Amino acid sequence: MTPDPRRRRLLLGGAATLGTLPLTGCFDGAVERGGTMREVLASANGLTYRVQRLLLNSNALAQEFPASEIRQPMRPNGVTNPQDADYRQLASNAFADYRLTIDGLVDRPASYSLAELRNMPNRTQITRHDCVEGWSCIAMWTGVPLGLVLDAVGVQSGARYAVFSCFDTLEMGFAGPVRYYESIDLIDARHPQTILAHAMNGQPLPISNGAPLRLRVERQLGYKMAKYVSRITLAASLDGFGDGYGGYWEDRGYDWFAGI
Repeated sequence: MTPDPRRRRLLLGGAATLGTLPLTGCFDGAVERGGTMREVLASANGLTYRVQRLLLNSNALAQEFPASEIRQPMRPNGVTNPQDADYRQLASNAFADYRLTIDGLVDRPASYSLAELRNMPNRTQITRHDCVEGWSCIAMWTGVPLGLVLDAVGVQSGARYAVFSCFDTLEMGFAGPVRYYESIDLIDARHPQTILAHAMNGQPLPISNGAPLRLRVERQLGYKMAKYVSRITLAASLDGFGDGYGGYWEDRGYDWFAGI
């Protein structure tokens, strides 16, 4: 099934509008827990989520493209070169010592090396990355389907979300460094096109694009696709992660679902 481009533009435009409100300087209340604007945004997010689930079958695919549509290097989004000491140490050895930890509400907590992830059954897809800033770019991504990894660790019945912890620090908070994090529900986690990508355009994933591992969840906006992933935690609630809204930018007023 090919998504309706009119519906895609409508949802993309709406999410972009909501996502940029906290950055205008006129909606400081949007980032305050319990603030009026935050509650308005939260209500809109809930509506977006329900409408998306009604409009789109759980396994409907985002549009995929022929290789001829890859006409430029993939423009990186967000942080492009983390300076965190633990990340720099891993990068200095070409990520040979990298381990992806999977924990939380799982039967068999696990830790996978990059080599182990590469040797699992992989999927390659050519898709369009839509950024909340208004740009898009088509690239080829290769990685292990997240659903396959979840099956390997045994997700417990109480789990509702997959939460992605990342290596990149975006700011210093009162409690120390604030690192990027994101989350998706288990419907999107098990979507056929949701992969843990380790390669882009036929080459190992560049640092600027999230090496050694980034999330690709193709039916959502770019900020949902966490880069520099270090850990995946299965959880019943988003409480206890960041400010509890499901992601670094969501804690600052962005839409959690961000579906397109």
